[in-house]
Amino acid sequence: MMPRNPCRRVTRPVRLLLAALLLLLAAVPAAAQVRIKDIADIEGVRDNQLVGYGLVVGLNGTGDRLDSAVFTRESLVAMLERLGVNTRDQITHLSTKNVAAVMVTANLPAFARTGSRIDIAVSALGDATDLMGGTLLVTPLLAADGEVYAVAQGALTTAAIAAKGAAASVTQGVPTAGRIANGGIVERETPYALAARAQLHLALRNPDLTTAERIAEAINRGIGGHPARTLDPRTVALDLAGTDVVGALARIEELRVTPDSPAVVVVEEASGTIVMGDNVRISTVAVAQGNLTVRVTETPEVSQPGAFAGGQTVVVPRTDVQVQDGAGRRMGIVRQAATLRDLVAGLNALGVGPRDMISILQSIKAAGALQADLEVR
Repeated sequence: MMPRNPCRRVTRPVRLLLAALLLLLAAVPAAAQVRIKDIADIEGVRDNQLVGYGLVVGLNGTGDRLDSAVFTRESLVAMLERLGVNTRDQITHLSTKNVAAVMVTANLPAFARTGSRIDIAVSALGDATDLMGGTLLVTPLLAADGEVYAVAQGALTTAAIAAKGAAASVTQGVPTAGRIANGGIVERETPYALAARAQLHLALRNPDLTTAERIAEAINRGIGGHPARTLDPRTVALDLAGTDVVGALARIEELRVTPDSPAVVVVEEASGTIVMGDNVRISTVAVAQGNLTVRVTETPEVSQPGAFAGGQTVVVPRTDVQVQDGAGRRMGIVRQAATLRDLVAGLNALGVGPRDMISILQSIKAAGALQADLEVR
């Protein structure tokens, strides 16, 4: 008996395979693309930094010492006076260790409205050793103009551990700094009429002329007309007159471009860190690396005679000297137009460590074979 559709069992898996390949091919170009909102900001739409001075109470004997932290003592007295408690006559007898003076910082987001909440960071100012379990009292937060924009209060979380005994102590994290999630309430808004601004600028986070031009082309192609033009490597001007500004910005943010980056090699000698961009190219160059290493190891041994031998116990020196001249390492040739992967693979094949690689890169740059900027920090 013949099957009803002999081709169906063959064509169905083929169709599934072709569909998977098409999805894969469609995803390849998008993998190198990013949204405009991830690489550029709208000028004028930014956070504002806030700062304040306050007191943390409820500490378990880990607060400031009032005899040495004068500002904590005076702040405590002033706070109690505002609450109707007069302690001026007994100021010399205040000896509590459950209070700490702190600096409170926060970022006021753009378009934050009155009554919205923000996160707060708290840091000890005096000689307090641990803020765990403390409560921040009402603290006004001021901006650069001296106006109060938010008020902070709440229980701290430090995410740190500090314990000590008579002969040992353990500290994990930073117990003198903590956070209060949603601990600040916005009291004053920063006005910014985004919908009424037809002329806007996009500011690239990493200035690059090629990327800025690609952003302008993507915007002109995506929303029609020519509302975007490049001013400089950091700025793209937008002319959204006669349109829904907010809606147009929402569409612009979702457009995708392929950012470009310069060829840069960043070297941090203190930690031996090397970061190289994908556009780094190497001209033809030969590399050989070898160091002379002399290792001297002292392993003294104790020579003790028998019980009735009549000798003395002495320490006999044992010295082991090893010399490594790098004779087993060979010279390697890096071909012209080598990519980052070729360079790293070639240096790894020579057994070169990160710190030796720094010296090699500096020598390649001095020879004019490194087609990139070398930044040493």
